[in-house]
Amino acid sequence: MADLFGKMNEFQQKMQEAKDNAAAIEVNAEVGGGMVKVTANGNRQIVRLKIEPDVIDPNDADMLEDLIIAGVNKALAEAESAAAEKMQEVARNMLPGGGLPGMDLSKFGL
Repeated sequence: MADLFGKMNEFQQKMQEAKDNAAAIEVNAEVGGGMVKVTANGNRQIVRLKIEPDVIDPNDADMLEDLIIAGVNKALAEAESAAAEKMQEVARNMLPGGGLPGMDLSKFGL
């Protein structure tokens, strides 16, 4: 039983390390044929936004707003997926079969 608790503590430490390292994960998303580019990190934060000048039309702000929203949403979804994949990798490396039977690891992002 003590061995199990030791493994769980080690697992929790590794999961925390993975969460702490999530800022280093960066994903890029492009929308509008590359007119809007958004970069997000594994903490689901936008770190860069690039808008091509050709898409800026003062008479059509709605289109630019839609592209920005689409780009941000796509980047955040990809960042979340990349971070979850990293967390699952930690779980697979720590525990045989990627987890403990009957244990819900969803609170750890798995």
